[in-house]
Amino acid sequence: MEAPFLGMPGVDGWLVAGLSAASFITTFLSVAMGVGGGLMLLAILAMFFPPAILIPVHTLVQLGVGTSRVILMWHYILRPTVLPFAIGAAIGAATGAQIFVTLPTILLQGFLGVFIATVTWLPHFGRFGPERGRFALLGFAATFLGIFVSATGTLVSPFVAAASPDRRNHSSTLAALMTVVHIMKIIAFGTLGVGIGAYLPLVVAMIATAALGSWTGRAALNVIREDWYRLVFKILMTGLALRLIWVAAREAGVF
Repeated sequence: MEAPFLGMPGVDGWLVAGLSAASFITTFLSVAMGVGGGLMLLAILAMFFPPAILIPVHTLVQLGVGTSRVILMWHYILRPTVLPFAIGAAIGAATGAQIFVTLPTILLQGFLGVFIATVTWLPHFGRFGPERGRFALLGFAATFLGIFVSATGTLVSPFVAAASPDRRNHSSTLAALMTVVHIMKIIAFGTLGVGIGAYLPLVVAMIATAALGSWTGRAALNVIREDWYRLVFKILMTGLALRLIWVAAREAGVF
């Protein structure tokens, strides 16, 4: 590894350029397809950083990603979902921060994989109970799990899809809810004393390219047919769910 770039340990200019490009591509896919970008970016970052740095950096970048999409697609957000989700998210962050290092990641990954596949292909599970109570519970689960596995947009996305009459409602509302999750997680990491100030130049660069990815992804979203969007969404969700299950089984020594 070359000398640290802008004082960032273990980071050179090439890595900043590569991760900035990855941030653009994954954000474009996340906006255009409605899912997967955050998880793909997490997998890329995991190749270069340990978990103690990886999860906070990923959280800050995804906060920038979500904020840019919220600004661009504000009018499509399903606003009644936001407040109950935020209340649940606050409780989830406070609870997760208390047991940050005690739960096995592989168990959470396996659970997420099975749950995501179920909600994707049996959508009535994504419409259980009154909407406010459903999204409050979802906010708790997404933020609690996000403390440990970071990318929980795949958990939230099927529920948003079930409540959304249009793909633009889905994309914008998912961004708004995940922005809430990331804010709560940053507050939780702050209470734990997690510091990643040295990596802020990388975070800023990745947020800038993510904003460009949001803009171009929105343009693609506006021309995608609704039926194709729903089909690709299900295929991507299923692939991500199967990947989570496979990783959890491998780490558990099943094969």
